[in-house]
Amino acid sequence: MSEQLSRQQNKIQPDWWSKTLAGVVLGLFLSYGLVALFAWFGPDNLTASLSNERALWRVQFNMWLITPIWLCVIAFVYLFKSGKVAWLKLGLANVFVYSVWVLLRSTL
Repeated sequence: MSEQLSRQQNKIQPDWWSKTLAGVVLGLFLSYGLVALFAWFGPDNLTASLSNERALWRVQFNMWLITPIWLCVIAFVYLFKSGKVAWLKLGLANVFVYSVWVLLRSTL
């Protein structure tokens, strides 16, 4: 009996709406934050002096990088145990990414 109860508690809950909204909203902001970290502190960062052609390529690459990250978050958001857990963990991931970004930007 306790094994069956334990399985029910560990089961992934079908909170489709809350999980989807968490993935769409918080996933978008998370992808923005990750791309901001890459854009500012990756190779050929935004503070480097680049030719016009290289700068345009860099901006386009950063812009198009948002979509695959966002889609990965949306795809994997359904693996969270519940919608509340999805909002909590994606929210914490956003706080962490933006905190790292602000911390690194303040050292420039």
